[in-house]
Amino acid sequence: MNNLLIMRHGEAAPGFPDSQRLLTPRGEREAATMARWLAARMGKDDARPILCASPYARAQQTAELIGKALGCPLETLEFITPEDDPAAVAEWLLTQPEGAPIMLVSHMPLVGNLTGLLVEGRSEQGIGFATAAIAELEAEVWAAGCARLKRFTQPSQLT
Repeated sequence: MNNLLIMRHGEAAPGFPDSQRLLTPRGEREAATMARWLAARMGKDDARPILCASPYARAQQTAELIGKALGCPLETLEFITPEDDPAAVAEWLLTQPEGAPIMLVSHMPLVGNLTGLLVEGRSEQGIGFATAAIAELEAEVWAAGCARLKRFTQPSQLT
């Protein structure tokens, strides 16, 4: 089984341009909480995820906290911004090595639409994500409707 973690960035301050919005202090705490939770769940011998984030500042900040806690490098993907096509992300997932867990840090509506596409087969069936929430999926293949939602966790559940 292949594993995918889809995370929405922490709470961000309003501003313009959208791509430059930064995490609020609350958003930093949310991301740090989730990073600690993920790190506590990982065993010493567990494979570290391939960590990818949107180029937007708030997603980069969130992913940096995750990467530091998990000890994995961060890769930026230009095609996982808020309004990008979830089908294009699913196509990219098909090109990734089998067995390596993947973690994507992005934005609404993409995170909800991608989860809906992979689990329900339709992007408009997506779920809502609180800030810094993580959906954990597993699948034999990353195709529409072929994934199973294993767990959905948000910071408020951990505090």
